[in-house]
Amino acid sequence: MSDLPFYLPQGNECGLFELAWKHRLPLLLKGPTGCGKTRFVAYMAAKLARPLYTVSCHDDLTAADLTGRYLLKGGDTVWTDGPLTSAVRSGGICYLDEVVEARKDVTVVLHPLTDDRRLLPLDRTGELLQAPADFMLVVSYNPGYQNVLKQLKPSTRQRFVAIEFDFPPPELEQRVVAEESGLSESQVRPLIALAGRLRALKGHDLEEGVSTRLLVYCATLMVAGVGIAEAVQATMIEPLSDDPDVKKGLQDVVRAVFG
Repeated sequence: MSDLPFYLPQGNECGLFELAWKHRLPLLLKGPTGCGKTRFVAYMAAKLARPLYTVSCHDDLTAADLTGRYLLKGGDTVWTDGPLTSAVRSGGICYLDEVVEARKDVTVVLHPLTDDRRLLPLDRTGELLQAPADFMLVVSYNPGYQNVLKQLKPSTRQRFVAIEFDFPPPELEQRVVAEESGLSESQVRPLIALAGRLRALKGHDLEEGVSTRLLVYCATLMVAGVGIAEAVQATMIEPLSDDPDVKKGLQDVVRAVFG
């Protein structure tokens, strides 16, 4: 267990994940960017001793990118499995991060894997793969960031067991940031307080609040010798906005917290 990625549970998400895997149920993770969804999946894959195939979805991601395609190798045309096919063949976990960013034909490929058939048709090779018991499909997205044009259809959402994530409570987030960065918890504490203040601005001046990931980045820079003001500017202000007025407002919040 010492080789497991670091992860502090917020609730019963680990138990739910393991039950979903055991009972061959696909899983949907919902939550803001940088709150720990990807780390959670890596932790659970290691805990269950299953190979993990992670795909960061984007606008140009097609079904063929997931299933595979014929490629030229040394003058020959050779079929090469994509990450989804590799996960099915090996009984691994396939994690599609920000699945709503992918093209619509991706969900068509996923549907037969998310019901009791658990099948992956490979039209180009004529194969019909039956997913083994150890295979699991996990997808994630950020419901607070997606617009009307990029949402999971209800018919797709209802194929998954879903777990909602949020940023950890302050005392837990403090432990996470300290562990990940090496900064002492006493030095991390005011960063957590600042993050809470900045997150309260989401939906007003900001589209997204400060992620736990950015807090780790800030603490890491501080451990490396960067001053707190410069570290905060580089990780908790500049990544959040390009608007000079918004950034000035964020700096006012920083001064209010640190004095």
